[in-house]
Amino acid sequence: MAKQLISYCGSPEAVFSASRKNLLKIPGFGPKNINHIKADICFPKAEKEINFILKNDIQTAYYLDSNYPARIKPYNDAPILLYYKGKNVLNEHRNIAIIGTRKPTEYGKEMVKQIIEELKPYDITLVSGLAYGIDVSAHKIALENEIPNIAVLGHGLHTLYPAVHRKVAKRIIQDGLLLTEFSSQAKFDKENFPQRNRIIAGLADALIVAESGESGGSIITANFANDYSKDVFAVPGRINDPTSIGCNNLIKQHKAHLINSVKDISYIMRWDVLQQEKQIQRSLFNELNEDEQTIIHILADVNDLSIDEIMIKSNKTPSATANDLLQLEFKGLLKSLPGKRYKLIK
Repeated sequence: MAKQLISYCGSPEAVFSASRKNLLKIPGFGPKNINHIKADICFPKAEKEINFILKNDIQTAYYLDSNYPARIKPYNDAPILLYYKGKNVLNEHRNIAIIGTRKPTEYGKEMVKQIIEELKPYDITLVSGLAYGIDVSAHKIALENEIPNIAVLGHGLHTLYPAVHRKVAKRIIQDGLLLTEFSSQAKFDKENFPQRNRIIAGLADALIVAESGESGGSIITANFANDYSKDVFAVPGRINDPTSIGCNNLIKQHKAHLINSVKDISYIMRWDVLQQEKQIQRSLFNELNEDEQTIIHILADVNDLSIDEIMIKSNKTPSATANDLLQLEFKGLLKSLPGKRYKLIK
């Protein structure tokens, strides 16, 4: 609803300044919603939250801001606002989520350790939920291997659940972050955690279920990941082990790839192939002319730019810019996007 309001009105400020007549024109928006906005009850809460954010060194990511996680932005159910504490690594590396049961076996914990250690050379960020069991084990092993973490929480940043993981959380924010869609005033509710799980799934380039019972949070997260067309992997286990039923079912139902080692992930995700392509691209860079190299440098630190922005920054004519962009596309270094925008192929 909030995104729909902003889309129709043009900005958050315009939502609150819009007339009742104009607000009633918005589909699905009735008098009760309008009364809520016009009563101004949001502003005291917002002021309180801003004070909390400033006092506790918390950052926000609005869904139209550049620091918002690009992986979840396209989804209709993506939060309009996220809160985080720590170093923003949301868009820096390959995001690999590892999740599982709260009561793992030694086999499950050993597989998590093996997988994370094998993942280290692939420049990843570990995503999980800081819950008991597999989640916190994954966070701890990532920290031991100097891999940044994103811990997605089911509550506001005024507290931490489970409290026993507070030391791990403090270590995470040194090179990674704690992330949540819940404000410090949000009610702590068990229904928050399935909401949290969709963010874990959305952030992940690949999601790994290490151990899971037949139902529960891990299966919910895997289903979200499948809905988002993410690659899901599951560690197989013995058919009679309760903590492997969920993983075995995901594999049996073709909802997850079977994983024995990170080689399986690399093959499915085409990481090694992409690395070879990058090496070819780097060798091609040396063969570019000065104007083409200028465009590469312009696009190096941004997500994408329009042809007009590239033209202005490169100080070239429209025809010369268009020709350079075309040549870079032919060489596989550049990708054209809708609206005459361009980005580097990384």
